[in-house]
Amino acid sequence: MIFTGKGFRFGDNVDTDQILPSQYLVLPSIKEMSKHAMEPLLKDFSDKFKSGDILVADHNFGCGSSREQAPAVLKELGVQVIIAKDFARIFFRNCINIGILLIELKEADDFQDGDVISIDTVKSIIINKNKTYTFTPLSNFLKNIISKGGLVNYFSAKK
Repeated sequence: MIFTGKGFRFGDNVDTDQILPSQYLVLPSIKEMSKHAMEPLLKDFSDKFKSGDILVADHNFGCGSSREQAPAVLKELGVQVIIAKDFARIFFRNCINIGILLIELKEADDFQDGDVISIDTVKSIIINKNKTYTFTPLSNFLKNIISKGGLVNYFSAKK
């Protein structure tokens, strides 16, 4: 799988309340909620973000509550990949379950807003500004889950 998109850069400890503030949980659909994704950090994020763009952050991305709507609104906007130094474990699992690829990269702070980032999961490399970064290769199991669009789709395809 190869992903290419514009990077949106965030810092440390982006929590699920910043990804989707709780006051929007009462909206009738994930589509409606997604209009408010990342709003506390970037007011017009949902307007600027284009499907296939890539989120980049520092430490502990997705910390806070285990709110499943947080990764769901990102997926609704077209987030396919998030790169961070590390992730909150429950957020990590929730993203994999719905087919968002998370890559831990200790050099994530080399990336800036607007960088055009290319990720090759077969070669386990990320290219940004003519520099190549390597990441831990994905297991075949994880590749299959992501390529099917999440855990439910993966198991449905096995029937």
